[in-house]
Amino acid sequence: MNQEKYKDICKTIMLPYAKDKMPRGWIYQQDNDPKHTAKSVLEFFKESKLKIFQNKISGTCFVRTDQLDGETDWKLRIAVPSCQHLLSDQDLFTLNASLYVDKPEKDIHNFVGTFSKISCGKEESESLSVENTLWANTVVASGTACGVVIYTGYETRSVMNTSAPKSKFGLLDRELNNMTKVLFLMMVCLSLAIIVMKGFKGPWWKFFIRFIILFSYIIPISLRINLDMAKLCYSWLISKDKNIPGTVVRSSTIPEELGRVSYLLTDKTGTLTQNEMVFKKLHLGTVSFGQDSMEEVRTYLTSLYSRRLIRRTVVTRVYEAVKALALCHNVTPVVDEKNQTSQTEVNDIRSDDIVYQASSPDEVALVSWTESVGLTLVNRDLTMMTLRSPLGDLLSYKVLQMFPFTSETKRMGIIIKDEQSNEIVFYMKGADVVMQSYVNYNDWLEEECGNMAREGLRTLVVAKKAITDEQYADFEYRYNQAKLAMEERSAKMLKVEESLIYDMELLCLTGVEDKLQKDVKPTLELLRNAGIKVWMLTGDKMETAICIAQSARLVSKTQSIYQFKSVTSRAEVHQELNSFRRKNDHALVMKGESLEMVINHYEHEFMELAIQCPSVVVCRCTPTQKADIVRLISTHTGKRTCAVGDGGNDVSMIQMADAGVGIVGKEGKQASLAADFSITQFSHLGRLLMWHGRNSYKRSAALGQFVIHRGLIISVIQAVFSCTFFFISVPLYHGMLQVGYSTVYTTAPVFSLVLDVDVRDDISLRYPELYKDLVKGRILSYKTFFIWLLVSIYQGGIIMFGALLLFEDDFIHIVAISFSSLILTELLMVALTIRTWHWLMVFAELLSLAIYVISVIVLRREFDQNFIMTGAFYWKVTVITLVSCLPLYILKFLRRKFAPPSYSKLS
Repeated sequence: MNQEKYKDICKTIMLPYAKDKMPRGWIYQQDNDPKHTAKSVLEFFKESKLKIFQNKISGTCFVRTDQLDGETDWKLRIAVPSCQHLLSDQDLFTLNASLYVDKPEKDIHNFVGTFSKISCGKEESESLSVENTLWANTVVASGTACGVVIYTGYETRSVMNTSAPKSKFGLLDRELNNMTKVLFLMMVCLSLAIIVMKGFKGPWWKFFIRFIILFSYIIPISLRINLDMAKLCYSWLISKDKNIPGTVVRSSTIPEELGRVSYLLTDKTGTLTQNEMVFKKLHLGTVSFGQDSMEEVRTYLTSLYSRRLIRRTVVTRVYEAVKALALCHNVTPVVDEKNQTSQTEVNDIRSDDIVYQASSPDEVALVSWTESVGLTLVNRDLTMMTLRSPLGDLLSYKVLQMFPFTSETKRMGIIIKDEQSNEIVFYMKGADVVMQSYVNYNDWLEEECGNMAREGLRTLVVAKKAITDEQYADFEYRYNQAKLAMEERSAKMLKVEESLIYDMELLCLTGVEDKLQKDVKPTLELLRNAGIKVWMLTGDKMETAICIAQSARLVSKTQSIYQFKSVTSRAEVHQELNSFRRKNDHALVMKGESLEMVINHYEHEFMELAIQCPSVVVCRCTPTQKADIVRLISTHTGKRTCAVGDGGNDVSMIQMADAGVGIVGKEGKQASLAADFSITQFSHLGRLLMWHGRNSYKRSAALGQFVIHRGLIISVIQAVFSCTFFFISVPLYHGMLQVGYSTVYTTAPVFSLVLDVDVRDDISLRYPELYKDLVKGRILSYKTFFIWLLVSIYQGGIIMFGALLLFEDDFIHIVAISFSSLILTELLMVALTIRTWHWLMVFAELLSLAIYVISVIVLRREFDQNFIMTGAFYWKVTVITLVSCLPLYILKFLRRKFAPPSYSKLS
């Protein structure tokens, strides 16, 4: 993407510019080519490629920001108003203008700048906001954007919100490395102890080096090879699992991390939800319309517009509600350019050719529903809106004022003027907790809101108020004065706006469903039962995030929610933390900007409280903030984290987590390609963790400890031999025996542990509590390490002392007895460790035994052929092997009888 071509307006030719080499201040043109990504430019002028109707210049275009903030909805961008009178691109060079912009920041939601133009000797200035910008990694979805470069390269928002990927090293590998360091110290100490007992006589340092070499088996050199091969096997098993088709393992070095996850951090849009809003219910107080009665609504509208009024009261109320929904929004209809020509009239535009775009999918769902019942939005620009009635008539409305939705006001409004009747109406919709104080008294709103919420629907209350021309003129004057204020502008504008909001007529209550991904609820329930805490990090609005958290059961119906207030100073942070401290059993919901402020001042105190919450939701979260949250959890808890997302804005979080999971979705494959594991839907995460993650960790833990045991036991035998024969520094086993011990004789049985399972897959999913045992790390710890060390000392001592006691007078008999006992002991220990037999395990055991039998016959220098054919050889080997293994089998039987592990109760 670094060599994309942009049209340099100054030269009118196509020149390739790398994104970090584009000169600031140069004017470029970006078309709506879906293959191109808009660089960070400030829009000067929008050439009319946005065909709404009659090729009308609107000064607007749409951009897609899904790779920046994760939101798939198109966003409206507006050109600098004073540039809209220009007739062509070349007229830009007749302007005497300058730009003043803010320094590069990470914040993708805000921008401050000023556009100054000198006209007729007088300087005119216009304020610039985020609505006038195209950030890097956004795509111009419709129209053509003409702009001047203000940020390039590392100054762009997208680069500043991207963190460098860390090199991931599994916790199990780190634990085994620490154990290897202990083994190295043991090897040195053992060699030094024998030298001390031997005495520092002669070239003692040469003997010390010899003993180091003799006891080098203590260091599990083959452990890394065995583990790497096992990881490849786990990766293959995951990718071939038919229950999670399409799963790809992109990092085969950390599959065990999936078995020790304590915190799951997930995106919302496209991960938990399908981002598809569906209108479900319309309630008018005395009558309610569900999906099965929408045709009735269409009939009412048709009868009204055709002047055939039936049950006038109901019909009129339906009409007013649908009309309000068709007008009170920020939706813009975009007409497919392929199916339209420059001469196309608005009346000729077909509904099938219209695509609705808005900053919120809820808005699109409402307007799409009004279209389905007969009232269609066919055109909209900054000042006008056109509807088509069920009879095909065009209805024009002038947009006088627009009050956008904010998380503080939790409502949006619009003042329109009917071009036919000249009536001015103020429409408003918002959350029920806000709207209840603005509408006239009613006895049904609160109850119905609760009913819809219990159904998992997102509710909006819609109201209206008729305004006289005199009232609007007075309001407009005061509102414009507030706009010109240099101090506290937003507060003054809000105060004027609120002077209009009273005694509003309640029209209806709407219910919209945001479809969740398949099996999201049971998957989240499964993860919670496994002891995994789930945090949702989203760039969406707070209200939307809360609604999805509740509908997905991330926050249960009976659970209280604590909304962390917006804070701007250290004192406010301290006050809010004190308030939160008394309610840390609540689910926490907060904004990304508040989180950043809290972390800057009270990082430790906040994290201490947040990790105690049953669930956490962070909204309006930038990519960098998502990665920071992952880092903070890992730092303050020491627990393993897993991040899952599907968009480019989730890449930093995925790369920062100990295990990153990407979902292939509508937002592309950027997250999937950057992740350690790629899945096709969120519900596959349950099996990936509960089954494959659990098995991978348990298998690698068993494999690692067994390889350590294999090296310790032969080193103990060598130590006993050396001490018995006056601290001699001579190896007990030579040649093929020493080489073959850890290769051809024992590799296959030991490696067969990678196929071992303790319970069936359905049981692991039915009882996720089994996963909790792994998080504690008890199956691979210093406790288990020293248990295996004691077992190795016991078995090595029994084998060597038994061979010394039972051999007669030939040294070669010691080798034959002890080595045969050692091989049989290792094979029996593998059988002792295995919990569920697989035919490959049986084959590996028999194959290794067959290879050893053949070696005994072939290797005549190491084995006395006459001795091994006698009964004495067999009973001596049998006795030593039984003494070394039988006590361990008895202990295992008693443990399963009186203190069985969790899995044995279910198998």
